[in-house]
Amino acid sequence: MTSSTYLACDLGAESGRVMRGVLAGGKLTLEEIHRFPTGGIAIGDSLRWDLPRILEELRLGIRKAAALGRIDGISTDSWGVDYVLLNSLDPVLSLPYHYRDKRGDNAFQRVFLLMPRDQIYRETGIQSMPFNTLFQLQWDASRRPGLLAQADRFLLIADWCNWAFSGVGVAEESLASTGQLYSPHTRQWSAEIIRKVGLPERLFPQVVPSGTVLGPALPELGAGDAQVVATCSHDTGAAVAAVPAEGEGWAYLSCGTWSLIGVEEPEPNCTKEALAENYTNELGLGGSVRFLKNIVGLWIVQECRRAWQAAGQDLSYDELTRLASEAKPMVSLIDPADPRFASPGDMPQKIAAYCRETKQPVPESIGATVRCALESLAASYRRGLDTLERLTGQKLSRLHVVGGGSKNRLLMQLAADATGRQVICGPVEATAIGNLLIQALALGKIKDHAELRAIVRASFPVETFNPRK
Repeated sequence: MTSSTYLACDLGAESGRVMRGVLAGGKLTLEEIHRFPTGGIAIGDSLRWDLPRILEELRLGIRKAAALGRIDGISTDSWGVDYVLLNSLDPVLSLPYHYRDKRGDNAFQRVFLLMPRDQIYRETGIQSMPFNTLFQLQWDASRRPGLLAQADRFLLIADWCNWAFSGVGVAEESLASTGQLYSPHTRQWSAEIIRKVGLPERLFPQVVPSGTVLGPALPELGAGDAQVVATCSHDTGAAVAAVPAEGEGWAYLSCGTWSLIGVEEPEPNCTKEALAENYTNELGLGGSVRFLKNIVGLWIVQECRRAWQAAGQDLSYDELTRLASEAKPMVSLIDPADPRFASPGDMPQKIAAYCRETKQPVPESIGATVRCALESLAASYRRGLDTLERLTGQKLSRLHVVGGGSKNRLLMQLAADATGRQVICGPVEATAIGNLLIQALALGKIKDHAELRAIVRASFPVETFNPRK
């Protein structure tokens, strides 16, 4: 069997990388070609993405990969909701805002005065969060109307990168579905929301299904005759596509900066009960619905580490986990969904303040603080799975965990203990794997999603954690 080679341009909130995948003999092998930081930059009182630098880093990675041999496909995935405004003359009218910028907070309640929250949910099935594209665009419409008037359209981050590589500017469905402006019922932008919140219709690009071939890479990219593919441009969509599950009775957890816990469904669930629990309906490969809850994840530990680094205690994540494993269990718990934990700042002090307010012991050491965070995340997974069972009627006996958080063996065992379910971890690089294999599917090297998942099972080991008493 001949081999084929693909590049995944995988953008995360902290870092980006170009991953090379070679598919041969029913197995995929991975190689990291280039890695670089992506984090937001402060400009005035705003937080932005340095998108031109990110694009140049991706181009550098593609040139490195091209030096290794033929490239059959290229695709970008990224986080959702953030976007670039552009027109025919200017590819970046303004550096895109970071989802952790506070501007969405200003538009959050204003939007609900224009259209009730429950009506927006029935239309989109997306949980309301201030950083959603809906609120960011409404802020632009009210605070930067002149800039909006210059724009021909907006493109979400990964879609913009695919446009920069191919010259084809469209919205890929899994990414479009994250912003609370897209209807999972009609599979189109919601004309009603666009009209009621006062957004220009011209800004909304054509939407294409996951796994759409956009066309050949532009010559200046130096990638030969590689095809640019809109895979699942949303990183979680790509990761879920690569979950190595079989049969029924399983849920997934994409575990990293965010924790996204959910199930695959054939149709959206936009009921009052789903709204009350703030569950979301994002779209995935083959038009599937990712019915999930978005929970603040290892961001809490990441922010703790940043605070300790600033105080002169530079500990690796492995060291933090070791200290947590040595700390006394089940002393204090926080609610990761509390809004205070979603924003940057002195996270150890936020955890201490929460414990004081709830009359629990305040963690007295670094290890105790990390243990509190990890046990609290595990408890939130239990709540998430129990709620999923109630909302979907499914019996969920297995939790497939993908992403960087699956390497944290303490957290994975705590998750098994807290949920009372088998936890199956891996692959860590599910997002890049999903991106690469959806390219192979789009270009005819894989016949269907079932074969894609079989390749994942054949290519990458998993580790299973069983619940302890």
